[in-house]
Amino acid sequence: MKRCGLLPVGFLLIACIVLADEGQHHEDLRPEQLGTVHFPVSCAAAVQKPFERGVALLHSFWYEEAEKEFTQIAKDDPSCAMAHWGVAMSIWHQLWNHPDAATIKHGEAEAKQAKSLRPTTAREQGYIAAIGSFYAGKEKYDARANAYTNAMRQMHQRYPDDREAATFYALSLLASEPDNDTTFANRKKAAALLEKLFAEEPDHPGVAHYLIHSYDKPQLAESGLPAARRYAQIAPASPHALHMPSHIFARLGLWQDDIDSNLASIAATRKTAAMHMGGEGHQFHAMDFLVYAYLQSGREAEAQRVIEEVQAMPPTKDVHEFGYDPRVYALSKFPAIYTLELHHWAEAAALASPLGADSGDKAITYWARAIGAARSGNAAGSRKDVAEMENIHKEMLEKKKTSYAEFVDEARKEAGVWVDHAEGRNEDAIRSLRNIAQREEAVGDEPIGIPAREMLADLLLEIKRPEQALTEYEADLKFNPNRFNGLYGAAQAAEMSGKTEKANSYYAQVLKVCNGSSSDRPELSRAKALVAQK
Repeated sequence: MKRCGLLPVGFLLIACIVLADEGQHHEDLRPEQLGTVHFPVSCAAAVQKPFERGVALLHSFWYEEAEKEFTQIAKDDPSCAMAHWGVAMSIWHQLWNHPDAATIKHGEAEAKQAKSLRPTTAREQGYIAAIGSFYAGKEKYDARANAYTNAMRQMHQRYPDDREAATFYALSLLASEPDNDTTFANRKKAAALLEKLFAEEPDHPGVAHYLIHSYDKPQLAESGLPAARRYAQIAPASPHALHMPSHIFARLGLWQDDIDSNLASIAATRKTAAMHMGGEGHQFHAMDFLVYAYLQSGREAEAQRVIEEVQAMPPTKDVHEFGYDPRVYALSKFPAIYTLELHHWAEAAALASPLGADSGDKAITYWARAIGAARSGNAAGSRKDVAEMENIHKEMLEKKKTSYAEFVDEARKEAGVWVDHAEGRNEDAIRSLRNIAQREEAVGDEPIGIPAREMLADLLLEIKRPEQALTEYEADLKFNPNRFNGLYGAAQAAEMSGKTEKANSYYAQVLKVCNGSSSDRPELSRAKALVAQK
């Protein structure tokens, strides 16, 4: 008998049911479960359907299973050049990571093998040459990604009726997006291409999926809602397809949709893991979104249960190849977010890094500790945690982990703001937070937990500048709608500014966002009392 662990409310029954079914294999994953893909190849007729299934798996970033599918095709039809193209595509996770030397070597070997089999069509030769351009040479990642994008652009121009070429070209635009691009040029170009395909191919998994990625910025998110509503219906067997719509739901503050999406994704991940299919670690990304949505909608008890569930889990393999255990990352981030969102400052200041935490994981804990200590009045303790973050930042720079170093540095600056406040340097704190907020909003970053502009508003409210705080809360809610603290803070600021009608409106919004919750948060009790007095 298979045991089901502690799961969030409403999830235990479905998880236990799906874990009982372990007999499913790739051949049982039909188009109605993965989406419809038309990708004719010159390989044996017997492998045509498996090949299209492999491409569908690729489009939902189910890379582990896609690689298995294409590897099997190469065995079943040794002359199938495109099977090796499929393997080369499967081991490059285009929006997740930069392949290491071993992966580059493997991909180059697969691309060369594909070319050596002399595919009979110029179209197939083009696909193989395109992926070969990514793996060939000794250039850095950006140059490789741009080479592949240029090759796929040529494929799209050469074969305008090939919807797969158009779809993969759109993905390549996202993969080659410059870091910190504030114009979103690649995203907009990809979206324009994909919107046309979406009208023609409403059941194509890649089209809906890449539209969501294209619009995964606060400035663009509203346009991604149709694709978000559609993607999970297209590929209901894919854990990533079930999770991905929540990127748009979270951007728009649609918390129940966000919760439903990630509960379904976690259930699907566990079902496929029970069938010995790859990707068990994907559930932690869905849990990340789940905890966040629970905290915004007055369901902190459910968020706490997720944390307890993760604590009871064994170590997990890193499916994204970022080099960390996603369970340990979750045990670092989830308690940090939980304590700060609920303003449990003393608890945040007392957090300890979980066993096995690497430097990046520890930076999250130090970030929460520093803020918690400063907001508890312990400036000296906060300074020590900020100093630890500075040491981690230097370590990452020495190891040439630039993106991680930037993340830690931004978090360090954010924590340092609260040290400034605790020590009476409020103008410095305001200036620093405003700079962080402007950068965060310009690039459309997902904040680690609390948006910088909302922190700025919190600071202004704390130092009794309610009208300025209200301006900042309202500006932030345009980027991060329906956040609990943002709505409640705006209500407080409006109330303190004598804007009773506006205050009541925001208190009512807080209650609406938390409708159906059993939370005992004092903020909700106060909001209910004030709204009842209207």
